[in-house]
Amino acid sequence: MAMRIPVTLALLASSLLASATASAYDWTFKVGAHQVDPKSDNGTLANGALKADVSGDWRPTFQLEYFLNPNWGVEVLAATPFKHDVTLNGAKAAEVSHLPPTVSVQYHFNPGGKVSPFVGLGLNYTAFFDVKERGPLAGTQLTLDKSWGAAAHAGLDFTLNERWLMSVDVRWMDIDTEARVNGAKVGTVNIDPLAYGVAVGYRF
Repeated sequence: MAMRIPVTLALLASSLLASATASAYDWTFKVGAHQVDPKSDNGTLANGALKADVSGDWRPTFQLEYFLNPNWGVEVLAATPFKHDVTLNGAKAAEVSHLPPTVSVQYHFNPGGKVSPFVGLGLNYTAFFDVKERGPLAGTQLTLDKSWGAAAHAGLDFTLNERWLMSVDVRWMDIDTEARVNGAKVGTVNIDPLAYGVAVGYRF
């Protein structure tokens, strides 16, 4: 019995140490860049008379993830404003800025490994602003409604050392916005982009 107590204490201490090591860093902060690439068919406006196309753009991005345990985390994506050209039947009609903050719940398949794949599902909110009308819309007021939609995320984390990592990822976001010209609805623009990115991360 006397021999079992030290052994039991040693096993308990070892277990607590392993648990503490596994959860030593509860947060990961990443800085990188993403290319937002809208899908090719962005819909039509004015009862099908105008074909809308939205250009792509890249900007610096920031990701903060809190780990509930080594496998599960909650991530917030932020960015500087993305800027896009909107063309109607091939003619540039507007320049638009938007911000797409996204919250995702993520699962990491190999936490602590040299390479850790992850997937996530979440919610995207997109706000459009700084709209500048051009060409066929010059002299009018174009507004784009805010958008709420689902988001999906997948990528790879590459461990550089105990605290530093690099990651590559791709996201899909359901972004649809109602377009209005001088207050009148003219149709829905379906953006639904893929966003490709690379980032450097720090665990703390």
